Amino acid sequence: MKFSELHIPPAVLKGIEKVGFIDLTPVQEKTIPLVLDGKDVAVQAQTGTGKTAAFLISLFTHLLADEEKDRKNPRALILAPTRELVVQIGEDAKGLGAFCPIRVQTIFGGMDYHQQRQDLKKGVDVIVATPGRLIDYASQQVFSFRGVHSLVIDEADRMFDMGFIKDLRRILRQLPPFEKRQTMLFSATLSTRVMELAYEFMNLPEKVQIQPEQVTAERVEEVLYHVGRGEKFPLLLGLLKKELRAERVLVFANTKKEAELLTRRFKANDLRAAVISGDIPQHKRMRILQDFKEGRLTFLVATDVASRGIHIEGVTHVVNYDLPQDGESYVHRIGRTARAGAVGKAISLADEAMVLYLEDIEDYVGHKIPTFFPEDDDFFWDYKRSVPHKKTPPPAKAAGPEKPRRSRKRRPAVRKKSPSPKTE
Repeated sequence: MKFSELHIPPAVLKGIEKVGFIDLTPVQEKTIPLVLDGKDVAVQAQTGTGKTAAFLISLFTHLLADEEKDRKNPRALILAPTRELVVQIGEDAKGLGAFCPIRVQTIFGGMDYHQQRQDLKKGVDVIVATPGRLIDYASQQVFSFRGVHSLVIDEADRMFDMGFIKDLRRILRQLPPFEKRQTMLFSATLSTRVMELAYEFMNLPEKVQIQPEQVTAERVEEVLYHVGRGEKFPLLLGLLKKELRAERVLVFANTKKEAELLTRRFKANDLRAAVISGDIPQHKRMRILQDFKEGRLTFLVATDVASRGIHIEGVTHVVNYDLPQDGESYVHRIGRTARAGAVGKAISLADEAMVLYLEDIEDYVGHKIPTFFPEDDDFFWDYKRSVPHKKTPPPAKAAGPEKPRRSRKRRPAVRKKSPSPKTE
């Protein structure tokens, strides 16, 4: 089905054409008609399936038809668990809504608090936010939830995993009742806890599910190598040297320590690389993502937690340097490549410890991952070892001018004479 076949306003269709969309993805084809018909939806969808466009197109269509416009308070609210995901949704909204008179404002921590507050006070149509800072502004009455008639909850399962469920429930209780608003919920899995949330705060939602075997991108080539832990880096370098089109590579490690070590190794070998971790300030994270997006970086190294919300087109390769511990994380990782009809490759390295996760991963995705044992010429041993990470020395104590130290002469010990015994 093509977007032109749906009842979508010309301004929205113009934005769809601008970003290059023509045919609907399966998630869009099942979701958008239901939403345009006024129904609530609970959608099982992984990232990379077109879910963001599904709810933005539906949202813009409803907002353009809305005649009762509140010029100060938001009419729609999009909630997401991570800052990066909020930023990405905001960017997608700019593209799809380029020809719509709709004001979209992103709200998240780590950026100028007072500037975001001032932008909200000017009035917006759509807020895209993480729960924490949104509650902060709402409690100060910077804006009101009373005009919200469209709600999107993105990556609902991650809201639970990251501990945001209390904040999410607090926001939902302040919104107009579910019969007076339309709600779209998206989640990687429609688990019991996610559906309990849906039934509590949604109006008889229609379930839309994509079967697990359809979740992984069709045009991603999956390969897995059995390798010893100490051989993983030379194997990775050797494999990537053979991949002529490895222009934008996203590398996953299971721990922050491993991700930082891997980044230092890349840099030591004159490879353009950076790491995304929770310790990096938000403005720097955004700059790193922009450098990766614009080709100034070839390698971006991340953990699963830090990678949430990384939606960058043109990722040619995904590397599971550490095999993930569950199938859902595997699908999330390899979904960073082969997006929007492009082709991509996912390389997984299974060492002697992490190979234990392989069976569960293959059960989840519903197929065997093509497996290889590396040959001698697959390794690149002539690489530079990374410089050990140096800890920052403690700051010197603030003191006045140093006084010259005087040498002390050790005085000879004086032996006391024992008293002579008294005679009686």
